[in-house]
Amino acid sequence: MAAPVATLNCEDFSLFQEVLKVMRTIDDRIVHALNTTVPTVSFSGKVDATQTCKQLYESMMEVHLNREKAIKACIAQTSEVVEKMREQRAQDSENLGLIKQLRKEQTKLKLMKSELNVEEVVNDRSLKIFNERCRIHYTPPKVN
Repeated sequence: MAAPVATLNCEDFSLFQEVLKVMRTIDDRIVHALNTTVPTVSFSGKVDATQTCKQLYESMMEVHLNREKAIKACIAQTSEVVEKMREQRAQDSENLGLIKQLRKEQTKLKLMKSELNVEEVVNDRSLKIFNERCRIHYTPPKVN
């Protein structure tokens, strides 16, 4: 059920978003996964719902963690590029090409940071759906 692990391209924001979209497949299909793996009351004897919910939860948490790490790595990488460009601008404040490129990188950095907010919403939605369907079968460990 886990989405394929992909490396994010931090230089091109549209590719960055495409890879995130692929990595969010598990969250987009959580309802389907729960409907096909967690039995209703009439079929509860045929499938171990506790184990199924536990595996789905662990898979979901692993994917969430991997995405967050990847997004933060791109934010850190882009932040370094922005900082270097600021230093260059301080030395050559008349270079219009540099100023334009710096603005472009700053915009990309803002967009990447906004992906962290999107990530939080996606994760919350998935956990809410998971809890609605699996709460009687599996209780996830408390996260501090």
